[in-house]
Amino acid sequence: MKTTLSEQLSFDQAKIVLESEGEGDKKSLHLNGICIQGDIRNQNQRIYSSQEIGKAVKTLNEQISGGYSVCGELDHPQDLKINLDRVSHMITKMWMDGPNGYGKLKIIPTPMGNLVQTMLESGVKLGVSSRGSGEVDGSGNVQGFEIITVDIVAQPSAPGAYPTPVYEHLMNTTGGYKAFTMAKEVQGDPKAQKYLAENLVKIIRGLK
Repeated sequence: MKTTLSEQLSFDQAKIVLESEGEGDKKSLHLNGICIQGDIRNQNQRIYSSQEIGKAVKTLNEQISGGYSVCGELDHPQDLKINLDRVSHMITKMWMDGPNGYGKLKIIPTPMGNLVQTMLESGVKLGVSSRGSGEVDGSGNVQGFEIITVDIVAQPSAPGAYPTPVYEHLMNTTGGYKAFTMAKEVQGDPKAQKYLAENLVKIIRGLK
């Protein structure tokens, strides 16, 4: 029986590289890095063979090539549903390099995407979390693996620690909820967005 599977990787584990593409209003920020590690026992004591990951990556790429938008969230839920109000990016491609599945994530200008971009530009190191399904046997080997999406998550505070949810942390921070509300209201106002970004930087620096 298939179950929901999620695997977190820190900024350094994922070997994330930030890239900017385009100019002016068409400029976009991308994250490139490892999204799922293969042929090792991970921190959840599960093993994904490179063959399983390769098949899952191929299927996802076929969906993208066919015009299907594969969106991801800021933080990740406990199920396979994509919550549109928390979407921050889309996967533009995935590929294999050795035993690992790599991905390219394009940050999109949603409220959550704006938060991610501001955090990254302020020096906050974010990680990634693959979200999918598969069957796990008694030895931890995963079979029938399917990648649903790759989410962006907070950097673990210590080795083996579960990522602190960025969204919840921000909502519980002074000024965080107000900033989140403003992000929804000023998407079409460049001057307001600049003011919001400056204030988000101050809030985010307080989270480090």
